Amino acid sequence: MADFQNKIEKLVNRTINNNIWRQRECINLIPSESTPSLLVKLCEISDPVGRYAEHRTIKGREIYFYQATDFIRDVEDELRKELQQYFGCANIELRPVSGNMANEVVFKGIVKFLNREKPANQPLRKMRAVINNDLNKGGHLSAQPMGALFNFVADNLETGKENVYHFPVLKDNPYKADTTKLADIIESIKPELIIFGKSMFLYREPVKFVSELAGRMNPRPILMFDMAHVLGLYGAFQAPFGEGADIITGSTHKTFFGPQRGVIAGNMADGTGLEKLWVEIKSRAFPGSTSNHHLGTLLGLLMATYEMNQFKQDYQTQVIKNARAFAKALNSRGIAVEGDAKEGFTETHQVLIRVRQYGLGEDIARRLEENNIVTNYQALPDDDSFIASSGIRMGTQEMTRFGMKEADFEQLAEYLSECVISNRAVKDKVKKLRQGFLTMQYCLPAEQSLSLAAKVLSSILPADDYLAKFADNLRSCFLG
Repeated sequence: MADFQNKIEKLVNRTINNNIWRQRECINLIPSESTPSLLVKLCEISDPVGRYAEHRTIKGREIYFYQATDFIRDVEDELRKELQQYFGCANIELRPVSGNMANEVVFKGIVKFLNREKPANQPLRKMRAVINNDLNKGGHLSAQPMGALFNFVADNLETGKENVYHFPVLKDNPYKADTTKLADIIESIKPELIIFGKSMFLYREPVKFVSELAGRMNPRPILMFDMAHVLGLYGAFQAPFGEGADIITGSTHKTFFGPQRGVIAGNMADGTGLEKLWVEIKSRAFPGSTSNHHLGTLLGLLMATYEMNQFKQDYQTQVIKNARAFAKALNSRGIAVEGDAKEGFTETHQVLIRVRQYGLGEDIARRLEENNIVTNYQALPDDDSFIASSGIRMGTQEMTRFGMKEADFEQLAEYLSECVISNRAVKDKVKKLRQGFLTMQYCLPAEQSLSLAAKVLSSILPADDYLAKFADNLRSCFLG
């Protein structure tokens, strides 16, 4: 028992130290991460975290295979409506527990859809051809044959590789598609699926251009946008459904306010010709890819979507303003910023810098981490491999949510450039800067959140005296 208690205490202390470091002392700039609000976190540890609610549409009825699921059924219904409002779309599938799974569910559903009129004695065929963003040009791993697209695309008999083609990019700006060459590729290979979206994401994707081109094709390719990195910027950055996209997938925890989950959105209402595709996507979500779909984080996502729908306009605007201010300030201090300066370097939350003259991206990212600036190294389009990366990728979304504005990112740019260019220690300066940004914004005020948190905890914790002590400690941690 003594060894058991010792291991627990050590893990608790390590967890506390990590919390303090990341939440109070670091400037967090990884573009694929965010901190959920207190109430979202508490939803995640509430009773549904240990429950099941498998369900499936059978003969027009939604059948739940477990009892005591009325609460979570209502949560799912409400969350679908909130996300339909957010995207302005007809269909929402909530059961994928990651963006990668959301993509795989869609790919499975598309293969089934394409085989809907297949003779009974014939095997399923794969997608004949797909266009996506090249991994080396910022494309996301989950949209690659080595990722979620694995085994869903037919092989090219001449090359021995899958029939996956990449968006061509401009010579003078490899972060933008060359639409002239793209049109030639689409007309030549006649893809059945075109996947927009990246993990190294500075500019809008050519959805409207491709949609207009695809509209003249028969059969028309399916247009999918993996918005994992920019899901929380939907509308302010780009609104793909309004430009002709059929499907949007994404992670709910990068620029969106949610816990770590995935989502699929679609515009496939009756009369679109894609109604059967949505049926296949739903069946691949369950029973195809999930059983338990993580009900604690599902409840947290509803709370997060309330927050997003309330505050999205102010939050999204500030995220993009901060990214542009940060990029401009870094550039003015001698850091090479990727993207076009005439266009503000970026249209998203991301800022990319080239640091190869100071060391490998991996080494510079470690140096920044040692100074409490948390980023991730990134292979740029002209790099030979990820391990020989020249870049650093950063995002403004998390620190925007903690209240940083343009002037604060300009100050951060000074510290970052000192660390990268001059190899100076800036840890103490960064810790001091972070002390001004400890309270989360774009959610309920701290006092209201803590009051509601106490009520949630009172339903979880076993005794009133224990609860009182816990609530006092919580208030002290958050408000001092």
